[in-house]
Formats: sequence, C-alpha cells, structure tokens
Amino acid sequence: MAIDLSAPGDDYLGFWREYHLCTLSTRRPDGSPHLVPVGVTFDPEARLARIITNRTSRKVRNIQAAGPSGMRVAVCQVDGRRWATLEGVAVVRDEPEAVAEAVRRYNERYRTPGPNPNRVAIEISVDKAFGHA
Repeated sequence: MAIDLSAPGDDYLGFWREYHLCTLSTRRPDGSPHLVPVGVTFDPEARLARIITNRTSRKVRNIQAAGPSGMRVAVCQVDGRRWATLEGVAVVRDEPEAVAEAVRRYNERYRTPGPNPNRVAIEISVDKAFGHA
C-alpha cells in the first residue's frame, strides 16, 4: 500500500520509531543486489532516512560507485504483518555535522553507538513510502 509522504499517519510514523532492525538494498557495480541488515531512522519532515556505518563497508562502496548523484535504494522493516518500506536516492555523508545528526537519531531509536573514527552517514532522500502498519 502506498503511503502519502505529506501525511503518512501516526501508525506508520510510530512504526518507524519502534526498535526494529531493517534491511538496506543497494546494487553492486555488476548490477547484482546487495541486501544487508541496518539500523534506520526516518525524519518525515525532512523526508530523510539515515543509516550510520563504516566508510569501508560494501554498502558505502556500492553507493559511492554510482557517482555523486547517488544511488536509488530501499530500506524495509517487518514485524509480523506490519511492514514499511522507504525508497529514494542515497548519498554518503562524511561531514561531522551530518554524521553527528545521524548518530543522535540512531541513539534515540536504538542505542548509543560506540566510537568509530571511520563512521559515515548514509542519507536517503525519501520520495516513496509503502507499508501496512
């Protein structure tokens, strides 16, 4: 079911605030899919989904290989019959303020992450949402 991003609804937004691991789908340079578990936060006002990760991870390398305009990706979470997917274009951010904001939001939804000098943020400009929450 498509979700209106201008009015996603309290149940849908609440589902994105609960503690759930998610999956991130990217494409490897050869076009094959790469699917990994991640922690995702969703900022509906900015229409941004954020992931913190290591700058040397395969997901980061996949996104960077797509070039400066980014890569179309999807993140998804499932809990029984409830599910939610966000789609959009992902870019890798290494600016300290972007990483700090992603860490702050991760801390609110999950836990305080340990120090990581190689941490970057993946930001997804969300343009489509689907789900049943």
